[in-house]
Amino acid sequence: MNSLHTFLVLCTAFLIVFMESTFNGIRSLAGAQFDLLPSLMVYAAFTCSLSIITALAIFGGLLFDSLSANPLGISILPLFMIGAALHYYRDLVLKDEPFARFMLGMGASAAAPLMTLLLLLNTQHQPLIGWFTLWQWIVVSLLGAAATPWWFKFFYWLNVALSYRTIPGSSFRPDREIKRGR
Repeated sequence: MNSLHTFLVLCTAFLIVFMESTFNGIRSLAGAQFDLLPSLMVYAAFTCSLSIITALAIFGGLLFDSLSANPLGISILPLFMIGAALHYYRDLVLKDEPFARFMLGMGASAAAPLMTLLLLLNTQHQPLIGWFTLWQWIVVSLLGAAATPWWFKFFYWLNVALSYRTIPGSSFRPDREIKRGR
C-alpha cells in the first residue's frame, strides 16, 4: 500500500469520529449511537498491513474515546483485536463477496462494543446496562454491517480518482534490431 492510501484511511477515521460526535440524526431516530470504526477496521484488515491496522486502532480508538464517555484508550484493544484477527485470516475469507463483507461488518460491529463492555466491567467503571442496551447493540451492528461493503466501493473510487493509471506497454522492444538498407 502506498502512503496516500494510509493517509486516506486515517483521515476517514478522523472524519468518522467527528461525524459520530456531531450528527444526531440516527441517534434521535434509532435511539442508538452509530459506530463505523469497526467496519472501517474490516476494510483495513483486508487491504492494509498490520502496522496500518495498529495505527488505525490507536488513532481511531483514542479519537473515539476522547469524544465519548469511555475512559481514554479502552477501545484501542477491541479495534486492534478485530483488525489483527481478520488480517491473519484474510486469505480464508471470501472478501470479494458483498454478503461476506456485510456479515464480517456485522460481526465486527457487534464484537467491538461487547469487548469494550467486558473491558469496562473489569475496571473500576460502572457502565449503564439494561434492556435498551440490547437494542442499541443490534442497531450498531446493523449500521456497521451496512457500511462495510460501502467502504470497499468508496476506497476503490478514491484509488481510481487519485492515483495514476498504468500505461500499457508499447510494442517497441529495446532489444529489437532495426535493419535499414536496400
